[in-house]
Parts: sequence; structure tokens; C-alpha cells
Amino acid sequence: MGSIVLFGPPGAGKGTQAHRIMEHTGLPQVSTGDMLRAAVKAGTPVGLEAKGYMDRGELVPDAVILALIEDRIQEADAKNGVMFDGFPRTIPQAEALQTLTTITHVLAIEVPDERIVERICGRSTCGQCGAVYHDTFNPVPADGCACGNFQEKRRADDNENTVLNRLGAYHEQTAPLAAWYDERGLFHRVDGDRAIDEITHDLLGVLN
Repeated sequence: MGSIVLFGPPGAGKGTQAHRIMEHTGLPQVSTGDMLRAAVKAGTPVGLEAKGYMDRGELVPDAVILALIEDRIQEADAKNGVMFDGFPRTIPQAEALQTLTTITHVLAIEVPDERIVERICGRSTCGQCGAVYHDTFNPVPADGCACGNFQEKRRADDNENTVLNRLGAYHEQTAPLAAWYDERGLFHRVDGDRAIDEITHDLLGVLN
């Protein structure tokens, strides 16, 4: 099948859709953040190199990330390709990735910025049991959390200014990359502001 790239701003629902795409295609999900943490924890040569940059508060260079990816796609479960989540972010990364694996589809889950702000800024969790709630879409029941001891927790960065800054960075980074993949006939946009099953249906339709 080849490898696929999953695109989308923070809060677009990539996690849910990634899981469904994995079930449908059998391709393993590859998140560079997860790989970095795993390599650092395992103390691999690439992991130790990455740790040096991270400890200094510097961005891990593309060469190190690509070395991690090269290692990952040698593993048995990746023989038919992988699904990249959150990578590539730049055209040089995309060009380098093409030398490691064949990208057949780039799937972009598109959601208007104002909806992303609404989704993210309304999130809360129960500090006691971890249940996830949303002010609009899934409010805390009138009789409280199922655990009986609701303790509201909200992430400090789930505020409008921070979310808009993150979205600005996302658009700035990915707009040129979207055009680059579009020129190659690989870029597919899917409306992510709908029911979850409708989004899944369209994503799998593209892959089929």
C-alpha cells in the first residue's frame, strides 16, 4: 500500500481517526514525538543524541528524526508502510521522507479555527478518575461524575490565545507543505467539522 501522512491542526480529531485508519489498513501509527521519547528511554545512540538537544531546550534536527524513522520502518510491522502523524512539518522533511518510504496518500482533516478554539477551550477532565468532559459537547452530568468525586482539571494552555498561537504556527508550517503534496497529486482534504463516522467514511473512501 505504501505509507500515508495524517494532517490536521491540534484538536481536529486526528487521534480518533488515526486509530480507525490503523484498524482498516493495518499500518502502524508513527508519531515522531513518541519515537523520540521511546529512543531516549531505551538509550539508543540516536536517542542519546536527541536527548542532548532536548536537554538544552533545542529542536531536534531533521537528520536525527529521519534516522529514527529509518530505524522504525525497518521493523516487521512496517513492511507494508506506516501512517505518519505530525510528520513531516516542512518541505525539506517531506523531501527527505520520500527517500525512505513511498507516500501514497496525504490526508488532511480540516476544521475551521473558531471550531478548534471552541473544542479545545471547553475541555476538562476529572482529576479523580480521568473522565473527559466538554462544556458544550459533553458537560459534566447534573449529578456529577460517575466516580462520585468530581475534581475539575483544565490544562493551563487550553486558552484562546495559546490555541490561536498554535493554530497560527500550524498554518504557517503546513500551508507550503500542503501545496507541495498537492502538486504531486497526493493531498486529500476531508471536512473534519462533522460527525466522527462521516469523517472516517470519507478518509477510508480516499484510501480505497
